[in-house]
Amino acid sequence: MTVTSSPTSSAEPRGRSPFIGRLTAAILLLAVLGAEVWLERVPLLRDAADLWIVSGPMTKSDVVVVLGGGLETRPFVAAELYKKGLVTKVLVSQVPESRSTTIGGIPGHSELNRMLLVKLGVPETDIEMFGQANSNTKDEALALRDWADQHRVSQIIVPTEIFAARRVRWVFDREFAGSSVHLEISAFDAPGYTRAGWWKTEAGLITFQNEVLKYLYYRLRY
Repeated sequence: MTVTSSPTSSAEPRGRSPFIGRLTAAILLLAVLGAEVWLERVPLLRDAADLWIVSGPMTKSDVVVVLGGGLETRPFVAAELYKKGLVTKVLVSQVPESRSTTIGGIPGHSELNRMLLVKLGVPETDIEMFGQANSNTKDEALALRDWADQHRVSQIIVPTEIFAARRVRWVFDREFAGSSVHLEISAFDAPGYTRAGWWKTEAGLITFQNEVLKYLYYRLRY
């Protein structure tokens, strides 16, 4: 009796072989690309930060501004600029007070900035609050323009952290459009991460991500 072989038994391996080969090649290609990206991650991440961060040169100005937030950075930079003689006055953003401040008598954020500046050597007579309950960067920009118009200043330094600088510059340039006041938005490293190695810390990764989202929000919102 003659036994014939089943056509499916020999056809299956031949049908699967090209697919398996292509899948293997794709996996190897992805692995190679992934390895290249990993090996080149440092210059890529550094270039990403360099493209994002904006910062202008600092020259002698009328005042330096301490925006809300950044208690560990902004008052220290402002005090240093004052001591170097680049400015003669420090403006502190008046932000909304918390319940602990209004009820418990605990110093609020704006008062803490003022106290820090005094501790760092800035005379109380050269510190001034601006605005009323500034709740965001747009409020601060509007309040600062009003203050600048009233006091007839010509040049202002606004220091901020490296990743916030792009958003801050866009907001302030927008609100000062048509004004004769020259703004200098200067970027500084923050405690916990630096421009040279921001991706090495959780704080740097989170802050960069958050600032990109906040910048997009401001562009869409305002």
